[in-house]
Amino acid sequence: MLGRMEGKYDVVVIGGGPAGMGAALGARDSGSERVLILDREPDPGGILLQCIHSGFGLHYFKEELTGPEYAERFLENVIDQEVDLLSNSYVSGISYDSSGSKGVHVMNEKYGLSTVETKSVVLSMGCRERTRGAIRIPGTRPSGIITAGLAQKFVNMKGVLPGKRVAILGSGDIGLIMARRLVLEGCEVVGVFEIMPYSNGLTRNVVQCLEDFEIPLHLSTTVAYIHGKDRVEKITVAPVDEKLKPDMNRAWDIPCDTLLLSIGLIPENELSQSLGIKLDLLTGGPQVNSTLETSMPGVFTCGNVLHVHDLVDFVTRESLLAGQFAGEWAQGVRRPNDNIRLLPGNNVHYCVPHSLSPEREHTIYMRCQKPMKPCRLHIGDLKQKKLRFVVPAEMIMVKVKPELLEKFRGDTLRIDILPAEEKTD
Repeated sequence: MLGRMEGKYDVVVIGGGPAGMGAALGARDSGSERVLILDREPDPGGILLQCIHSGFGLHYFKEELTGPEYAERFLENVIDQEVDLLSNSYVSGISYDSSGSKGVHVMNEKYGLSTVETKSVVLSMGCRERTRGAIRIPGTRPSGIITAGLAQKFVNMKGVLPGKRVAILGSGDIGLIMARRLVLEGCEVVGVFEIMPYSNGLTRNVVQCLEDFEIPLHLSTTVAYIHGKDRVEKITVAPVDEKLKPDMNRAWDIPCDTLLLSIGLIPENELSQSLGIKLDLLTGGPQVNSTLETSMPGVFTCGNVLHVHDLVDFVTRESLLAGQFAGEWAQGVRRPNDNIRLLPGNNVHYCVPHSLSPEREHTIYMRCQKPMKPCRLHIGDLKQKKLRFVVPAEMIMVKVKPELLEKFRGDTLRIDILPAEEKTD
């Protein structure tokens, strides 16, 4: 029920975005009767509520939806499944005792400072944007410098344009989508500037949001200086060398009144850190086993707080599993410990989960370090998969069946992405 919180639950889900709602439904499907979602925002749905463009649901629902439509479908299911959901709620910590019972400490206007007892927890707090301070752009500190996601919220939910002549640093998906959105609202987008030699957004977004609107994409180029006193007046952009250092001899100035930053996302893991959960330095999220359980027993995680996804449909698949395993834990089901550790190899930036068990089929999520085509994905000596191409912006997924893992005799399974003609060491 919306707006309700009681004192004891089987599963408590922290975060009410697509991952949190999916996890709650997965917990209910596993047989857990008492499930609670805690969300710090006034309305559940997370980032989907400001994503009014279409393109969501193609994999999961097999139809094209807007972000709010996708969120609404899950909220309807959450209500139908009698999951309790409390908005405007802040989780300050989690305590636990020797019996395994956990206390989730919650601050809420209606209930005050309360502690909710639960058997298992799912962390699904999402992610946040990197800001100017993360990359230390030189220059003055005028107004008009804003992250792409915040600009999206201003335009789509508040009806406020961030500026009239806009430059975009970084080619993440939100930045690409906002380039198109601002042009449709009558703004001039002078260009998208990406420090890497390839785009960090989905290929479809490069085509639909930039090429279709004749917005220039400058690769291997960055913003080297910001000019302006009260408001951004211009930026200096420069090509970068192999070490990503700006070549100021080839720099040029571009007049603009707004600079949008689309320079990456960071999992919201302050709560995870405060609990002492082991984090993966590559993903920024927790280390998890094949049930998406963290290093803290009975605490599971999914979605962008685990690793940043490119499609919400994949978040849903992952979160349903996390909720299922959390629900099973609450009912006393304990799966066998994983006995195979996954190791990122050649051209593999990271892989999730971090370990496997031969008892069931697994889906491994990973990203490459650099573009490559054509290529082959090697799961040790167990499986090979031909790929037309890989790019860092697009997640790679591969399923591994239990009968393959049963043949494996080692304790570490290495994953490599190699050019089609090369072989593993």
